[in-house]
Amino acid sequence: MKAVRFVNPAGEARIGALDEDGTITDAGAAGPQGFVPTTLAWDALQQADGPTHNVGDVKLLHPVVPNKLIGIGLNYRSHAEESQLDIPSVPVIFAKFSSSLIGNGDHIVIPREETRPDYEGEVAIVIGQPVYRADEAEARAAVGGIAAINDVSGRRAQLETPLRQFTLGKSFDTFSPLGPCIASADGVDLADIDLRTTVSGEVMQDANTRDLIFSVVELIEYISRGVTLEPGDVIATGTPSGVGDSRSPKRYLREGDTVEIYVEGIGTLSNPVRNEL
Repeated sequence: MKAVRFVNPAGEARIGALDEDGTITDAGAAGPQGFVPTTLAWDALQQADGPTHNVGDVKLLHPVVPNKLIGIGLNYRSHAEESQLDIPSVPVIFAKFSSSLIGNGDHIVIPREETRPDYEGEVAIVIGQPVYRADEAEARAAVGGIAAINDVSGRRAQLETPLRQFTLGKSFDTFSPLGPCIASADGVDLADIDLRTTVSGEVMQDANTRDLIFSVVELIEYISRGVTLEPGDVIATGTPSGVGDSRSPKRYLREGDTVEIYVEGIGTLSNPVRNEL
């Protein structure tokens, strides 16, 4: 089952059930947080019987508005190797501002000062129930859905500033495309999800969550030791090898590019790129 947040022809933000044929069935008005993947929300989505729309005929918004947008650094073995960094002994956690979120089809806008804009295709986990100090079973049960996310990164701000300002470099407006939908995590093997990033037709990243250093469950266990994870919170689980900053020659995003993030079971999140005016 897949959920979207979209704008209907009347200009209203709605929640919809996305079928495999690309049909969206209206499930009601979208609240301030969009689609929060609780058990009750999935049950309600299954009963959707409103007007239908073709997915290509409506504007998709990022499906959820999280209170917390949590990033994970260096969580694929292949990415640690290409970065010539040691495998971390604990998850590397950073924050992204939720104001950086955009939906499928929206432009990634490169700030004038940013000289090293980079892509990072990732699997996003959306929390479906509150959890604090989770054990393994509670951590898995807290996963309400999955989505694709592009952890767009301004490497200049992230790496060339004092004390490496991850939050700034990863929180510029438009630097967190999320979507195009949230898929139910029921029956999904979170340790076996294909992930692929394509930039202007060229495959840049091609991986599977089997290569994660810290699994989704381990991330939730670790973060929830002191931080309550709430329904709607999003965890971007890390990016694999192939980022532009580690290539030779380096391949940064530029005006006219289109970045596509494919996540198995979700589909493709696509965003064009332009420079700030």
